[in-house]
Amino acid sequence: MAPIFVCTREERLVRLERTDGEWKAKPVLEAVAAQCVAVIGRRVIVGTRDRGVLLSGDRGDSWEQVALPEPRVFSVAISRADGALYAGTEPSRLFVARDGGSFTELDALQAIPSRGSWSFPPRPWTHHVRWIAPDPHRAERLVVGIELGGLMYTDDGGCTFSDHRPGAKRDVHTLAWHLRSEGRVYEAAGDGAASSRDGGVSWEAADAGRDLRYCWALAVDPGDPERWYVSAASGPGAAHSAGRARGRLYRWSSGAWSRLALPGEAMPYALAAGDGELLAGMADGRVLQSADRGDSWADTGVQTGSILAMAI
Repeated sequence: MAPIFVCTREERLVRLERTDGEWKAKPVLEAVAAQCVAVIGRRVIVGTRDRGVLLSGDRGDSWEQVALPEPRVFSVAISRADGALYAGTEPSRLFVARDGGSFTELDALQAIPSRGSWSFPPRPWTHHVRWIAPDPHRAERLVVGIELGGLMYTDDGGCTFSDHRPGAKRDVHTLAWHLRSEGRVYEAAGDGAASSRDGGVSWEAADAGRDLRYCWALAVDPGDPERWYVSAASGPGAAHSAGRARGRLYRWSSGAWSRLALPGEAMPYALAAGDGELLAGMADGRVLQSADRGDSWADTGVQTGSILAMAI
């Protein structure tokens, strides 16, 4: 399995690697308020809460600082289709760097009609780009989640954006495309979960069978577009109370959610799937792994600190 990168509440970025079955954790950034991370191959992009983005081309061994007009970065992404880098900030602005160039703003996001109503409840005077999801099959298409404002869509590389998509949830937390099944995209949100079969144009709710409404993390089975995972809590207070956060993990299959048994009651704050494994980064700092789609779990034995985000 490729290295895993974890952002922690202790202002560290940790790289997890497994050699001969043994997991090891190495801090690759310290005293940096890492909020979000994305990785493809050797390229890593990290968004921080106070100093823009950091870039690495060698899996975190060295870093380049990139300042943005808004230093509070809540979301980052790397396009699998064309390698473009994306960063989303608070207040809600979206930036892109293509072909090795500098970051420029996709200011069409500011022209969305609903923008005047966007508001993040804990700080109602502002809002942020919570998630950026470039389509891995079509470079010009991406979906963008505003917390709290809705799910926005572009199919022209950000020259224009449509407003909140029909059927999608408004309190967007996490978005993910299926890497092999073109047009399949998924959403976890404060008001539930949803998915799209037409590349993010229209959406259907996916809430049957789940007893907790407030969804947070999301992962998709690489081999089966009908199987995906969300974590959920009773509400934001339960989900975000750091090491004391409590929540559950669910698997979507056959048209409904089923609860998966995790050791302990900590919130699964970040999820990742790849190479036949499902990983759960827990709010209490544990990283759990499953080789059977969540039916059973093993502790990797690494302690990272309370987990904010994870990428593989």
